[in-house]
Amino acid sequence: MDADRITEKLNILADAAKYDVSCASSGSKRKNENKGLGNASNGICHSYTEDGRCVSLLKILLTNHCIFDCAYCVSRKSNDIKRAGFTVQEVVDLTINFYRRNYIEGLFLSSGIFKDADFTMERLVRVAKKLRTEHNFHGYIHLKSIPGASDELMHEAGLYADRLSVNLEMPTEEGLKLLAPDKNRQDMIQPMNYLKQEIIQNTEEKKLFKKTPLFAPAGQSTQVIVGATRETDQQVLNSANYFYQNFNLKRVYYSGYVPVLADNRLPGLHTAVPMVRENRLYQADWLMRFYGFKVNEIVNEAQPLLDLDIDPKLSWAIRNMQVFPLDINKASLQLILRVPGIGVQSAQKIINARKFRKLTWENLKLLGVALNRAKYFITCNSNIFEKRDLVGTSIKQFILAESQSKYLKNKQQQLSLF
Repeated sequence: MDADRITEKLNILADAAKYDVSCASSGSKRKNENKGLGNASNGICHSYTEDGRCVSLLKILLTNHCIFDCAYCVSRKSNDIKRAGFTVQEVVDLTINFYRRNYIEGLFLSSGIFKDADFTMERLVRVAKKLRTEHNFHGYIHLKSIPGASDELMHEAGLYADRLSVNLEMPTEEGLKLLAPDKNRQDMIQPMNYLKQEIIQNTEEKKLFKKTPLFAPAGQSTQVIVGATRETDQQVLNSANYFYQNFNLKRVYYSGYVPVLADNRLPGLHTAVPMVRENRLYQADWLMRFYGFKVNEIVNEAQPLLDLDIDPKLSWAIRNMQVFPLDINKASLQLILRVPGIGVQSAQKIINARKFRKLTWENLKLLGVALNRAKYFITCNSNIFEKRDLVGTSIKQFILAESQSKYLKNKQQQLSLF
């Protein structure tokens, strides 16, 4: 390989890939056998595993050439940028060389569209196939599925990749038509539906035949851009919920729009990236998937936007004070999960611990409950905090004031070091 040219390509195509946030993943159980390279049993992402380990992956585009002119994309064909493209072998060699140097633990590979969906998807699949079959690579591989690619290519991709994802890009079909009129929403939905059916079929076959080959063991995911168009959080979450329910997605990723191009259909170039909104959407998504909340409990017609000051769970609790306070020693798991400051693991610990004794505030603290929030919504085997007559707005102000106080205290300690 020409080292200088490869380095130049890597700089261009790694930078172009940074706008795709859907690289976090877990759940793959591709075991390392026959002394192969890598192991994907813990999942791969630019994040932290459950045991606190930070993992990394090579995240690049195969090319930033593209036949489409999507207004929100830095690689749009009308954008005057430097173009580059890897060959299949170059991506394989980079992955293996980086892995052997312990720089990465897997590969996240996306691409612009060379000339059509099948032409591009075939090259993505060839990368994964070479890594698996020629190099016995068992590390994590996440491939972007190209909308419009054939079922045959999608099937082959599922045999070699741990996770596949098709980006919906815009939360609504109207938003997609506005900013990417050349694209068809159905072209995105078709491969998602195909993957759903293949994953279900593979799961059933594995129950019958032990040696059934893996097929996308970490499932499929998608990504939507928020802030590029005028969709409300209610529309965004309704869209996510629809795809969770109908396509068995593992994750929906929310990407705050980064202004990269001047276009009268988009926010101005100096518009701030909606990072807080993006974070609130992830929190709301978590409530939908793990806490039993429905979309219309988090946002609705009367309140279509998430509260940016506080997290959506606290916001729901403040709007539904008739449910509280809960007796933590008697309430059901479903209700305990709705208490601000109590997570899934802490809620389960509470259910198990109260079989042996009535729980006090000290017990709850030891179980991981954030009492600075939870104390306003529960009672326990103690008289502290019991006599109170607080409304939701007061609680919000107390919690915000306490958070601000902690911030200022930490800031003063930081400044005192200099």
